[in-house]
Amino acid sequence: MQGQVIDFDTTVPIAFVKIFYNNTVTETDWEGKFDVDIINDNKPLLLTCKGYYDKNYYLTEGARTLLIKLVSNTSLKEKDIYSESQVNAIIKKVIESKDKNQPERALKSFEYKNYEHLLVSANPDSISNKIDTIVKHNWFGAAKIKLDSTNYKFKKLVEKQHIYQTEKVNLIQFSKKNTKETVIAARMAGFQKPLYEYLGLNLVSYSLYDNQLDILEMSIHNPISSYGRKLYVFKLIDTLQIQGRNVYRIYFQPKKLHDNKLRGLLYIDAESNAVAKAFFRIYGIVNINALYTFNYMKDYNLWFPEQRKFTVVKGNNAEDLNILGGTIKFTSGLEGVSKNASDHTYIKLVSTPYDIEINKEVAFKHPKIKIDVPDVSMSKPDKYWNAFKKDTLDVRKIKTYTSLDSLSLAENIEHKLFLGRKIFNGYFPVNIIDVDLRSLVKYNNFEGFRFGIGGVTNNKLSEKYKVSVYGAYGIKDQKLKYGFTPSYLLDKETNTWVSVSYADDLKEIGQIQFATESRRFKIYDPRPINISTFYNHKTFSAFIESKYIPKTETYFGIARSEVHPLFDYTYLLNDTSFSQFNITSAQFALQWNPFSSYMQTSTGRLEIEKKYPKFSFQYTKSIPNVLGNSFNFSKIDFRVFHEIPYLTGQVSSFIFQGGFAFGDVPLTNLYSVAPNNLNKDTLLKRITFAGKNSFETMYFNEFFSSKYMTFQARHTFNKVKIAYKIKPLISVVTRLAWGTMDHADRHIGFEYKTLDKGYIESGVEANSIYKGIGLTFFYRYGPNGLPKFEDNLALKISYVLDLGF
Repeated sequence: MQGQVIDFDTTVPIAFVKIFYNNTVTETDWEGKFDVDIINDNKPLLLTCKGYYDKNYYLTEGARTLLIKLVSNTSLKEKDIYSESQVNAIIKKVIESKDKNQPERALKSFEYKNYEHLLVSANPDSISNKIDTIVKHNWFGAAKIKLDSTNYKFKKLVEKQHIYQTEKVNLIQFSKKNTKETVIAARMAGFQKPLYEYLGLNLVSYSLYDNQLDILEMSIHNPISSYGRKLYVFKLIDTLQIQGRNVYRIYFQPKKLHDNKLRGLLYIDAESNAVAKAFFRIYGIVNINALYTFNYMKDYNLWFPEQRKFTVVKGNNAEDLNILGGTIKFTSGLEGVSKNASDHTYIKLVSTPYDIEINKEVAFKHPKIKIDVPDVSMSKPDKYWNAFKKDTLDVRKIKTYTSLDSLSLAENIEHKLFLGRKIFNGYFPVNIIDVDLRSLVKYNNFEGFRFGIGGVTNNKLSEKYKVSVYGAYGIKDQKLKYGFTPSYLLDKETNTWVSVSYADDLKEIGQIQFATESRRFKIYDPRPINISTFYNHKTFSAFIESKYIPKTETYFGIARSEVHPLFDYTYLLNDTSFSQFNITSAQFALQWNPFSSYMQTSTGRLEIEKKYPKFSFQYTKSIPNVLGNSFNFSKIDFRVFHEIPYLTGQVSSFIFQGGFAFGDVPLTNLYSVAPNNLNKDTLLKRITFAGKNSFETMYFNEFFSSKYMTFQARHTFNKVKIAYKIKPLISVVTRLAWGTMDHADRHIGFEYKTLDKGYIESGVEANSIYKGIGLTFFYRYGPNGLPKFEDNLALKISYVLDLGF
């Protein structure tokens, strides 16, 4: 009989469990599987494993396979479970020998072509062709019986073709510690031109020697990294031969037995201490398998990559899971096989190097740009792909391209994706104009409803220039606002634009805004709804934006503004009162993403692999005695954003932000650290919409600072199923702020407090409870906590719009 041994709590397979039966001893393999010859004598199997209680397992009559669950023994100390010094010495040598074994360290240069095939498919034999009867309950608990033919239809589909597939040929080059990828050819089923996002997708790392392994675009601690021995335990299984060389076979798993991290097998060359082969597996919301094979190059005494195979199948996820933007979906189900057909779906990636050249002259441009995608790579004829070895037994591959190409034409998928990108960035294309969705309707306490129209010309008119125009009218203040910005493209490759602009509009006082901040579509912007303190500005500016410096976005501009505060305020400077003033200033802004990866395409540079932390910096300086400038001041603003995603689906994020203003700065240009609470008597009267990173318990206009720092920490858990269709996304959040005000006596007619003693709030967000609507609850405490308990509370409504892109 065949069987598998798993952990009772985590359902993770347990490797190398000893099984005693009928005077014989067998062991589970690294995936917890085993074979045993059974005699019908009603005697149990005895299972033993360090870290677990021994178990006598009696056979179940009629069972075809054995699934045995062991309970962990928490009374054993960690040192009693893991104490193999020999294998640790081998791993230590592997880590110390990286310089001579990792191709990027041992070789001066190399290059090779790489053929990559990605498949989304399912095994038809694993899918039942029965039409199921399912019972659904409505809100009132009434049952409704329906026939479900999903499995039947899905089986018929995958018998004829795969669900999806793509192919890519790229040139990998290494020289002077830089690695470059150039796409030679690419094609995607259903698309005339492959998506740039797919070309930048890295499902699994190329190298096994880096401290972090990228798996499904998540970073995992490498067992052979400098700190790998602190996180993993290693067990020497046996010695064998690969390509005539003696190799140790070593199993590794996390030191914390219940940790669903990386597990696997390493095949280590006994002489050179290099990795000759590797199996990796991760158990969790998805089960991930990766196989690395290497070819020994005798001339260089080096194991060079031969092939990568990567497979993703459904795991023990309790929630629906989308991968590759929904190209593959795993539905929920903790144990057994779900009836839903998509549970049988898998992703399979095979990557094979060829035409390898070692230590020859290698030259490439822009080493900081990870991937180059020339236009010629996007339109290779079908005969080009015939040269690559295919599995001739798999007749479903050709039918997949034909079928999905027809589907793309029928459903106009490419146009939908084009439209989705536009909407995601806040625009809707109408012929030669992209209509600005954010300018249509807004609301705040000063203007009331603000109706407007705006847009920017697109590539259908010209690729070299564009003109952005908007106009808006406030029902309450009965004023017209407008602006226009003509721009000219200086360099297409680096997205360098030069622009001039004029605007007559309103701005919130104390607003913190970075010139390089990306624009994203929101169906509403919650904070301005309750703001009543604005100033009018008439601003003329000239500026240049560019991505010329790798991994950065830069902005430099000069602006002249006529500022009119629309509230009771006077700025007193040297016995002169200013109720209106002019500001002429220069501004330099930089967005630096040093750990992200970028792709160079015919349309510019794209950030294809978002890595953290990310840094924003901005410097603003008024220019004395130019165009009637009233004040002399400087401002420095910075922000650090860090995000840690986990394979479990949870995310931790941190924001550290600050600003310093020096000199003669009016209140309009100082800092209010994004408050978002109404100054009302009761909690229910203060209910409004929650912001994204605003202080929910801080009242509008309560605090102002000339110097400030804030810190925000957030952890988002997986969705929690509470009831039918009620699955909130829970986050816990803490925010801190500190600030001071220089020359407080200069600000006349406007009352506010300072943040010298600090400010703290913490809360819980339950977002997307139903149809995107959620609730947030925050509490204010610490030195600026209020005497009345209720005044420290904030209950808000949140809304998350899922555009499906």
